[in-house]
Amino acid sequence: MEDGTPDSAQRTTGERVKLNVGGKLFETTVSTLRSGGPDSLLSALSNRTSNEPVFIDRDPEIFSALLALLRSNRLPSTAKRFSNHELIDEAVYYGIESQLRSALAPSQLSGIDASLFSTIRPSSDGVVTDFNAVDSDGSVWVAHGGQVSVYDWSLTHTETVRTHLDYISSIKKVGTDLAVVGSEFESGLHFYNLANGRRVGSVEWTDPSDPRIYKAKVNAVVDSVDSVYAAFECQHRENCVVSIDKGTMKAVSELGRQSGNSAKSTVVGKLTFLPEINALLGVSVSAGAFGYSGYVRLWDSRSGDVVWETNEPGSGRSSRFGDSFADVDFDREDLTMFKICSKSGDLAVSDLRKLSEDPWVYLEEKNPCMRHAGGGSSTLIHCYRKQVFVGRGGELEVWSRMVEKGIDVERERVLHEGLYRRNYMDKVEDAERGIIKKIEGAGDRLFVTRENAEGIEVWQSSQFSGAVLNL
Repeated sequence: MEDGTPDSAQRTTGERVKLNVGGKLFETTVSTLRSGGPDSLLSALSNRTSNEPVFIDRDPEIFSALLALLRSNRLPSTAKRFSNHELIDEAVYYGIESQLRSALAPSQLSGIDASLFSTIRPSSDGVVTDFNAVDSDGSVWVAHGGQVSVYDWSLTHTETVRTHLDYISSIKKVGTDLAVVGSEFESGLHFYNLANGRRVGSVEWTDPSDPRIYKAKVNAVVDSVDSVYAAFECQHRENCVVSIDKGTMKAVSELGRQSGNSAKSTVVGKLTFLPEINALLGVSVSAGAFGYSGYVRLWDSRSGDVVWETNEPGSGRSSRFGDSFADVDFDREDLTMFKICSKSGDLAVSDLRKLSEDPWVYLEEKNPCMRHAGGGSSTLIHCYRKQVFVGRGGELEVWSRMVEKGIDVERERVLHEGLYRRNYMDKVEDAERGIIKKIEGAGDRLFVTRENAEGIEVWQSSQFSGAVLNL
């Protein structure tokens, strides 16, 4: 350049740069500032030709933590003095939100070393009636009373919308800013745009030829890329699964319409969609004076036909007749199905690609001090990251897959009794907080709600495990 000042493109990465942030002087290198990415404010400042420190009217203490992040790709211990919301606001200003997100993201969830990390507590109606943890973006959509609150990947509250319902018992995120909600006390499935807080659509299950089909309430909901599936039940127990087009928000077909007058025809209580095999899976469990009963049904989502079904107890299909399942869930990665037995409390697994009349393999517990856990009415399971999380009353445990070194892939896929190992996740004081009501995994976190307890527990494997944040 004519004035003798070096051109910005010729500045060496080791050259020093001075910044005045909120009255505090910082000195760093060009390479550190450019590590924030070419589009960041700090990268642009590194190209300045003047040696005079530029003034930035921001918090110097938070900037110090973010500068340490750029230097080492890790947040310093001093960052714990600030909330995630404060750190994110500053990172967005400097254009380094992606670096901060990587630093704040939890480690891959391992139930063996996970611990209670935080608790999400809605500001009003703190008892959570349902929630949907979204694995794709790590967000959590929370129903509490008649309201819906959203928490982003950092567990920061972003918005709350009050619906026309007094009580929401089912919620599912089905699109950007779009959720469906249903209530066990009021009819219909309702679409809400959380960006503007408006109800944008509703679906009722009706049949003009059958006057019994009216005021049907939603019992379970799941979605695929282009459809929403909702299990409806009428006052006279007639029920079915309704397929709803996401684009039009209109019902397009019925699956499995049934009378509801027996255990084999009660309404579906859990819906799962597996895109890998284009399958919709429904689970129904009933508990009565004579124990548990229920069914698992697999539909081809394209044709609506039932391609496999099992009932317990029934027709000798279970090798443990009388020990019916208390809950069933599905591993989407391995395409396996798990059940927890109502009497013995044993865990069984089957391969969804090799379903038969009795497909179950019962897992063995080799640890003597953990055997004979028993079942019961407060037992539920959830599959996530090739692990099976089990709630037994207030206790939380994990079954982790054991993979031996040198075992080929085909052999690893063979199910056998010793394939999983069981471990406790919680402490005695954790179990005393109440009976576990729901478990969901997303974003390498495990979310847990308990009966009559406010908020959602957040479990994760992290160097900060055990710290409780006030959200």
